[in-house]
Amino acid sequence: MRPARALIDLQALRHNYRLARELSGAKALAVVKADAYGHGAVRCALALETEADGFAVACIEEALELRAAGIKAPVLLLEGFFEASELSLIAEHDLWCVVHSLWQVEAIERTPVHKPLKVWLKLDSGMHRAGLSPLEYRDGYQRLLASGKVARIVLMSHFARADELDADTTAQQLAVFQAAREGLVAECSLSNSPAVLGWPQVSSDWARPGIMLYGATPFEVPQAEASRLQPVMTLQSRLISVRELPAGEPVGYGGHFTTTQASRVGVVAMGYADGYPRQAPTGTPVVVAGTRTRLIGRVSMDMLCVDLTDVPEAVVGSPVELWGKQVLASDVATQAGTIPYQIFCNLKRVPRDYAG
Repeated sequence: MRPARALIDLQALRHNYRLARELSGAKALAVVKADAYGHGAVRCALALETEADGFAVACIEEALELRAAGIKAPVLLLEGFFEASELSLIAEHDLWCVVHSLWQVEAIERTPVHKPLKVWLKLDSGMHRAGLSPLEYRDGYQRLLASGKVARIVLMSHFARADELDADTTAQQLAVFQAAREGLVAECSLSNSPAVLGWPQVSSDWARPGIMLYGATPFEVPQAEASRLQPVMTLQSRLISVRELPAGEPVGYGGHFTTTQASRVGVVAMGYADGYPRQAPTGTPVVVAGTRTRLIGRVSMDMLCVDLTDVPEAVVGSPVELWGKQVLASDVATQAGTIPYQIFCNLKRVPRDYAG
């Protein structure tokens, strides 16, 4: 069988969730949207079920997958509902629902539901993506309560630049939120992963850890609390070919890499069809047979090449770590000009093996 695998360390996942709770001092919804950022939503939720305060997903399809797997903990729909007809399912399955637009407030007002809803009312505090404006927020809160269809409201917003530790945008958004919620009696939720890790001054009754659950930093610079995270996914494969090339020989499509000396070149069963980023350049770190080396040439659909010149112990069948505990996913993402969120979510075709 093809040796490409993603190993998922569930004990590391639990460690990272506990760290989120410790740092935030709050209850925490484990964000498992997008198939738990490529890690497998059901398996990750089951691993956290006994200690998580709840889960967060993007949409009702993802929530119903968790309910079908037996997850009974609260599940929040981060994008809310897309049609009023979903409200009956939301009530039936006891889901929590973000309300981020006035049309959703209106839909709740006019749609019969057999059980009161639990709503997270989202404020646009400055990201300008989704959320009621500060001028609409208090009215939206009062209309939801007056509808008689809402049992509980949590006040929430989302930070746009909390991953930039020197930006003043987070403080500005926090001030907008505090002004908009003045006099409203409800719990609040502000802290995403970068806020949990890097903004301890942000007070939040509910945290929403996402990328930190999976052991990747949201920051582009070293950060003390992020260094405590444990990588959850190890993307690995094996060498399927080793060859000797003289100096001056091109390697891979387009000949973008040419050997400058007599070289050993290894071929790894891993490519962009598996989710490894095609744009990763020569020099991107990999670990072969326990030794750190580099990617060379273009990434192909099913294969990529690595430099074995200084790894004489490497042979056909030697293990290769593309990212994990020895090569951080954030380092690969930086080399490829992207973010760890994307490379995790792009994972496909590769079987996942779970431990812990």
